[in-house]
Amino acid sequence: MSDKKWVYLYSEVKQAEAYAGDWEGVRGLLGGKGANLAEMARIGLPVPPGFTVTTEACNAYIAAGNQLSDEMWNQMLAALAEVEKQAGKKFGDPKNPLLVSCRSGAKFSMPGMMDTVLNIGLNDDTAKGMVELTGNERFVYDSYRRLVSMFGSVVLEIPDEAFEEVLDHMKEEKGVKLDTQLTAADLKTLVEQFKAVVKREKGFEFPQNPLDQMRLASEAVFRSWNGKRAIDYRRASDIPDDLGTAVNIVTMVFGNMGDDSGTGVAFTRNPATGENKLYGEYLLNAQGEDVVAGIRNTEKIEHMAKDLPEAYEQFLKICDLLEKHYKDMQDMEFTVERGRLWMLQTRNGKRTAQSAVKIAVDMAKEGLISKKDAVQRVTPTQVDTLLHPQFDPDAVKKARKEGGVYATGVNASPGAAIGQIYFDADTAEKMAKEHKQEVIMVRPFTKPDDVHGMLAANGILTSEGGATSHAAVVARQFGVPCVVGASSIKIDLNKRQMTANGVVVKEGDWISVDGTSGEVYLGKMDVKAPKLEEQVELLTLLEWADEICATEGIRTSVNGSPSRGLQVWANGDSPEDARRARSYGAKGIGLCRTEHMFFDPARLPIVQRMILAKTSEARVEALNELLPFQRGDFEGLFEAMDGYPVIIRLIDPPLHEFMPDEESLLEEVITMRVKKETAGLEEKETLLANIRSMHESNPMMGLRGIRLGIVMPEIVEMQVRAIFEAAANMTKKGVHVKPEVMIPLTGHVNELKLIQPRLEKIAKDVMDEKGVQFPYKFGTMIEIPRAALTAGEIASVAEFFSFGTNDLTQMTYGYSRDDAERAFLAKYVEEGILPKNPFQVIDRDGVGRLMDLAIGEGRKARPELEVGICGEHGGEPSSIEFCHLVGNNYVSCSPFRVPVARLSAALAALKHAAK
Repeated sequence: MSDKKWVYLYSEVKQAEAYAGDWEGVRGLLGGKGANLAEMARIGLPVPPGFTVTTEACNAYIAAGNQLSDEMWNQMLAALAEVEKQAGKKFGDPKNPLLVSCRSGAKFSMPGMMDTVLNIGLNDDTAKGMVELTGNERFVYDSYRRLVSMFGSVVLEIPDEAFEEVLDHMKEEKGVKLDTQLTAADLKTLVEQFKAVVKREKGFEFPQNPLDQMRLASEAVFRSWNGKRAIDYRRASDIPDDLGTAVNIVTMVFGNMGDDSGTGVAFTRNPATGENKLYGEYLLNAQGEDVVAGIRNTEKIEHMAKDLPEAYEQFLKICDLLEKHYKDMQDMEFTVERGRLWMLQTRNGKRTAQSAVKIAVDMAKEGLISKKDAVQRVTPTQVDTLLHPQFDPDAVKKARKEGGVYATGVNASPGAAIGQIYFDADTAEKMAKEHKQEVIMVRPFTKPDDVHGMLAANGILTSEGGATSHAAVVARQFGVPCVVGASSIKIDLNKRQMTANGVVVKEGDWISVDGTSGEVYLGKMDVKAPKLEEQVELLTLLEWADEICATEGIRTSVNGSPSRGLQVWANGDSPEDARRARSYGAKGIGLCRTEHMFFDPARLPIVQRMILAKTSEARVEALNELLPFQRGDFEGLFEAMDGYPVIIRLIDPPLHEFMPDEESLLEEVITMRVKKETAGLEEKETLLANIRSMHESNPMMGLRGIRLGIVMPEIVEMQVRAIFEAAANMTKKGVHVKPEVMIPLTGHVNELKLIQPRLEKIAKDVMDEKGVQFPYKFGTMIEIPRAALTAGEIASVAEFFSFGTNDLTQMTYGYSRDDAERAFLAKYVEEGILPKNPFQVIDRDGVGRLMDLAIGEGRKARPELEVGICGEHGGEPSSIEFCHLVGNNYVSCSPFRVPVARLSAALAALKHAAK
């Protein structure tokens, strides 16, 4: 027998802290629920006596093949004896019975994922004893029937429907709609019917021994850690699988003892909007599951002031105390038993993206937290969510005016969602994942078993429940638009359809769900991107993030090279892109792809004529026609980015991309030959022959980038002239230009040594011709492994590096991205062969190591070397963190990802500030 402590009373929180080391360790040991219950008890709040069986016990239980050791059980019995003393009741005693709840509680809140059983300790004998003690037969048998159904579904894994059908039949038979309308005799009968369900489904009687009930319920909580819904939730939340869950055994307090009792769930601030106002719901004469499950229509928490005024005033004071104590918005559960308030839970509340930003900024301005804390309270995913499209206001007005609003409910989680409706989680998940459909999951109310469907859906709609129901909480957590409690909707699960106001919508039909307004529309609504400038709190938070990068981000990277704070630049090919990037906070253009400018319909014929030119003179003639177009493009870019650097990449793709499709042209030629059409046939045949002559077996590794610049130097010479003429013209207009010319696909320093001096001469010639001077740089993209390995040599010529991480990943892995993502990458990630798709998240061990080496070697040769990335990884948080670690000066991403990248850069700076 070991000295291992598996069980802690709530009064033993100091012992837990001594063992775990700090509060974070206590949360890991006791789980969030147990740790916070113990902490509330420590600071003097009314918490029912109880104890926690640790997460370490859960892991030991699972490791032992789902076996609860005698040592653990004996410690639980000893703790139970202490709870009996504190409560003045005895577990299983018919004369003065102690009842307990069994609740889960992992380190990270997983609302609805784990299992709860209430009223443990009730049996036929203790029920009779409680009737004598309370004189309230209805209350006792209401509690008993809840125990049998909860225990049956949670512990014995009997489908909920087996109990719900019996309850619905009872209500129909008695002519009532609500559980509260059933009499004591009805409930007594219901207990026997529920016990019969257990016997029928499992082949044995409902356990009458209270200790058996407690043990079996505790083991069910441990087992549920590895249930499908818990695993799905952890995958979606990146919660490790080895944390385990704790079990909390808590003395029961009862909200279903009459109209002087009740139960509720509340948030210290609005979890949907962030408004600094108490937000929640409660029910008189009910137990907590009634509120969370959304089975009964709830009252707003403010109404409690009238029904239970003393308890409400006490609750308001506790809310204020808890928010200041934890320095965060709290999500609380409470019960009032015969006028006495009991706190059953507090935790940092789940919130929408909008709410997260507002609460963080408001709390910093209130002095409750620092600006650094505020930035760390918001995730990149939440910022991304705020920039997702919303329904077009004009379309909404039209729908409202023309009767297109199908139903309304509680606006539980904001955002716009369009999809085809499905009525169960399995089908919703299947249609979303296997058939790639946009899905809206529709349910009367959701349960933990529905989580996999909720995570796969674009939006969620329920006909029952309130703002603190399971559907609402989970939807807010994951930023899924959600409307709950749309009571006008009648769902027929057998016919797979729903009806509201006489309109039938069948499974597979399209609807639009507005989680911001609580409205549901028929068909597909038009959507619109939100405007960043209208989101005041987000702008404030991002300004703080930039300040943090500038101060905390100065570091010596892992390769030893010093670097200033990481900046966020943007990829942009037009003045419009540049203006958007700047409005989103970009500090430069990290990639302007000049070839995109060639695809304009007015320019493409000139480009094709240039490509097909047989002589240098003919090529130059076509290029001279293109030069004014390119110059105008660059002038617009420089003007939009006045004062900020603009990196312009010279032509990169192979020339065949600018030509007509070979197969389509061949079909056209064959058709003309068959039809004996001669007009224009010779011209098309010549074009086809020229395209065929350009064929490459692997064009992405063929004549492109710097290789094309060496073979056809006239192209890049025209581009550099256009760049510097544009910069000179804008300088004369008072614009502060900072052009940087990027030469792509360098593999050997000799390529740069050949082409870069010629281009630098053009730059100097243009400035001399125009009579202006301005700063400029010439650099290269590092996208070939050899370039990374010989970065010291390349940096002797190039003044900056920009990692083209898309191509560098392709070259390093030997994967064709398009083929790999279509054929096998998803399976590689699912099977654990690769931890992440390397085209989405930088592969630190392979691609990242090349980057690290290149930066270190490059800065040895050129200490002031500027380094950035411009691949798609530039907007991905983990990749941004890596760029911070290896000493990048900037990351460049899509303009729409700039806000996400700004926050990610600040989070990386804070995370590694002391390293």
